[in-house]
Amino acid sequence: MRIRSVEARPIRLPRDITAATGRAGSPTQLAAGASRYRWSQVFPCLYSTDFETALVRITTTEGRVGWGEAQAPLAPEVACTIVERLLAPVLEDQEFEGSPESIAVWWDRLYSTMRVRGQTGGFMLDAISAVDTALWDLAGQAAGKPVCEMIAPKPKRSIPAYYSGLPANGRAEAARAAGDRGFTQFKLFYDTPEPEAFLGSMDALPPASYAVDALWRHTPEEAARFGAELDARQALWFEAPLAPEDAVAHGQLARLVRTPIAIGESYRTRFEMAAFFRERAVEVLQPDLGRCGITEGLRLAAMAAEAGIPVVPHLSIAFGPQIAAALQFAAATENCRLAEYNEAVLETANRFLERPIEILDAAYQVPDEPGLGIRLAEAL
Repeated sequence: MRIRSVEARPIRLPRDITAATGRAGSPTQLAAGASRYRWSQVFPCLYSTDFETALVRITTTEGRVGWGEAQAPLAPEVACTIVERLLAPVLEDQEFEGSPESIAVWWDRLYSTMRVRGQTGGFMLDAISAVDTALWDLAGQAAGKPVCEMIAPKPKRSIPAYYSGLPANGRAEAARAAGDRGFTQFKLFYDTPEPEAFLGSMDALPPASYAVDALWRHTPEEAARFGAELDARQALWFEAPLAPEDAVAHGQLARLVRTPIAIGESYRTRFEMAAFFRERAVEVLQPDLGRCGITEGLRLAAMAAEAGIPVVPHLSIAFGPQIAAALQFAAATENCRLAEYNEAVLETANRFLERPIEILDAAYQVPDEPGLGIRLAEAL
């Protein structure tokens, strides 16, 4: 098949930021102001008051359409511009074989477009990931198989989910309600200025397994103290504890605390993650398919398998293509037994799907139609 066009579209949906606080894309209270982008009140990071993402649509000369999505919670126009100005000219009017091997060749080719200029991460890789996912969608459609069946002979049909981002208000009540629906594993955002307040609120929650996302906020000394508190509470994992650039400090922390160190969402490639594997700094790998794409996600999962560690895809602000990509990846990845579930995110994504992605008995049902297994509504 031949690629006719590659298009990118930024998506921005208004949302109730008060209701969204404590959830994906706005884990802490944000500073007051009129700007769309605001600082967290707890740590130095910028968030959007809107729901933002970037979609990519690749159309073949036969009229087949593949969808991809970049993780773009701020300024989705940037990833879209990269797709339109740099990646589309490379792909358009080219033959596409549609095999996993040919997609890997395309990932490497797209990665090479700007690597000598230092563009080996960030927005550039987000854009490549969206294109990569769309190519997998096309390939699966052409083969008449869901993506997971192109990767693994016997993929999983459902993926247990952990409940991520209990709301800031009424957290205990929300945990009990989710528990009534079958959820037994949760992730909490460390969203208070002082650890005592957070740990007290954690202790007040109903019995369950709780992971804690520190949002990269600790110094090594703080992380060791906080990690000891999580050890005492038998936390599921300690996510994003330190500055994301510091592999050595993450490795030292992993040797100090029993709670597994979980990282991965900030990194796009095996090259970025290599130092963390060398330092034995990662004990739960969390690739974000909107940042690494399916192709590089599989390469990262292979590194994790060789190291004997589990894979749990990171899922933040996302529409259907990104969620479906994570589920197809999880279904095909042997060392992946769990996926992140953001209730409000899935509800928003499902508004724009002809057939919703389902959660049954606290488990994702892997879309089983060819490609990513989803169809975006015509209104989008």
